[in-house]
Amino acid sequence: MLVPAARRAAVRGKLLAWWDAGHRALPWRFPQDGADPYRVWLAEVMLQQTQVAVVVPYYRRFVARFPTLRALARGREEEVLALWSGLGYYARGRRLHAAAREALRRHGTLPASREALLALPGFGAYTAGAVASIAFAIPAPCVDGNVARVLSRLFLVEGAPAAKATRERLWALDAELVPRRRPGDFNQALIELGATVCGKPEPRCARCPLASLCAARRAGRERAVPPAAVRRAPTRIEVACAVIDRGGSLLLARRPPDGLFGGTWELPSTPVEVGEEPRAALERALDERLGLRVAAEDAVASVDRVLTHRMLRLTAFRCRLRASRRDARLRWIRDGELDALPLSTAMRRLLDACRSRFRTAGSARPSGGARSPGGVSTARSLRDQLLFD
Repeated sequence: MLVPAARRAAVRGKLLAWWDAGHRALPWRFPQDGADPYRVWLAEVMLQQTQVAVVVPYYRRFVARFPTLRALARGREEEVLALWSGLGYYARGRRLHAAAREALRRHGTLPASREALLALPGFGAYTAGAVASIAFAIPAPCVDGNVARVLSRLFLVEGAPAAKATRERLWALDAELVPRRRPGDFNQALIELGATVCGKPEPRCARCPLASLCAARRAGRERAVPPAAVRRAPTRIEVACAVIDRGGSLLLARRPPDGLFGGTWELPSTPVEVGEEPRAALERALDERLGLRVAAEDAVASVDRVLTHRMLRLTAFRCRLRASRRDARLRWIRDGELDALPLSTAMRRLLDACRSRFRTAGSARPSGGARSPGGVSTARSLRDQLLFD
């Protein structure tokens, strides 16, 4: 037993009283007897490595389109990823969709069992514990970054939370603390405390309901525990992208399902090795990978995007298409279709930069309906005019 009974009771009582006195009103929070398991699960997946303020509008749009588990299971993956676009970590969206289908096939709904949840795609220990406790009132632990920080300070656990021994100790502590009565409220209260009070690097101890019980505070170590994570320097990646048009349609390619931006659509592109000429790299890679023979011309626009461990620079080059072969990974997209496709934030920003560039360059163009020698009207839609002229 890691936590004496009296200490367990004190932590539970103080934390639940603090939770009952008021907490953030978030759209996925329900009374313990009225939680929707599907929406609890959706929120937990969206919140992984993503801030609450970012998640809220995505959550609202997602449940408006897919209000139930059954609706999500019957949806197309491409539409799921389109609604996910901008949240990042796209594997979460694909696993969410796969798990909905599997849960419907096996159980007809989300199962009210931590073990059965763990058997579904994308359910790790944290997500299974969160859904089990919040949606089904099962006393299951769930330790995310916020909970790990609270427990590390409360019990003066000195090691890095990511280290195996420390992680196991924190999970064992949480398993002892979660009460049989109101486990979901208790877990949400721990998460809320870490997110709003017991923050990093400066905890707001004067507002903390557990301050009198906190071992790190008594030792004067509340700012040193847990130790700050050592972040590696981000990798710089240069990406060359091809702007290829055909009669007002833009050629896009779908990324592989795994890896960065997996399953999203993009301008056909390639990473550029150090010392490699971007246009030559683009011509070679598109020919080898997609069977596209292009002549890369001038650079149209460039954007920078900082990810967790990567610094991306995407540069778009106007390209003439010389030859191509049929490939399911390629699609010609017209004006109104882009918004329905999953595109990464980096790619959307690049397309916006292309539009801005052409808007400036084309400000003196005539607005009449004259035909080009190829029979394409110069009075195109705004997106056509800006991207494809």
